[in-house]
Amino acid sequence: MDSRQTKDWQQRYAIRAGIEATPFQHVRTRGPRRSRYRGLARTHVQHALTALACNLTRVADWIALPTASRRRSTRFHSLRTATA
Repeated sequence: MDSRQTKDWQQRYAIRAGIEATPFQHVRTRGPRRSRYRGLARTHVQHALTALACNLTRVADWIALPTASRRRSTRFHSLRTATA
């Protein structure tokens, strides 16, 4: 049996995947790998403000009311509700 099949490994990996999603979202949406400024102090301010923006976006998504349905209803479901 592979060690990745155990429940303990899967629980630890789920935590790691959740933690790694944060930097990935940060890099994907705000592009912090390139600094607009020269100098360590200004670059640090840019990174701090970018991280703040990322956290504010995540909090806003967390607070926002979820939509009624995130998935599109199937044709069968639409037909069934129309005939009911």
